[in-house]
Amino acid sequence: MRSVYSKSGFTLVEIMIVVAIIGLLAALAIPSMRNAGSETRSARFAREIKNAGHAFVRYSFDHGEYPSDKMPGQMADGMTTYLSGFYWGEDTVIGGRWDWDYEVFGIHAGVSVQSPNWGDEQMQKIDVKIDDGNLGTGQFRKRSGGYIYILEE
Repeated sequence: MRSVYSKSGFTLVEIMIVVAIIGLLAALAIPSMRNAGSETRSARFAREIKNAGHAFVRYSFDHGEYPSDKMPGQMADGMTTYLSGFYWGEDTVIGGRWDWDYEVFGIHAGVSVQSPNWGDEQMQKIDVKIDDGNLGTGQFRKRSGGYIYILEE
């Protein structure tokens, strides 16, 4: 004979324990996911600024000089074929606009990001991927209003 009070489901305590475990796992996973997204954007930005730099160097080899300076977000004259598939007029993955710098900021030629959303601490991590990890020296540096990947001093 079956009992009228037979157990066929979960108790409230069991459900609360499962919810607590799921909450704990989520609390541990969220910071890791945020860091992974930041690392991905950092690596992508480092790759893109290097690729843009190589495109300007190829242009200078083909034409004997670099193109003239432009305002942030404006592609330098003659660079369309060298930067095909590169969205120069759009914000970078770290915010801010791409900028071609020629004979400004005390350097001969460089690719910059103007007004990025990231601060010095995050940009220093990018500098480690590109250069020496010091935003005051090396090929990747802080400049007025942004950061520059120097092609020629």
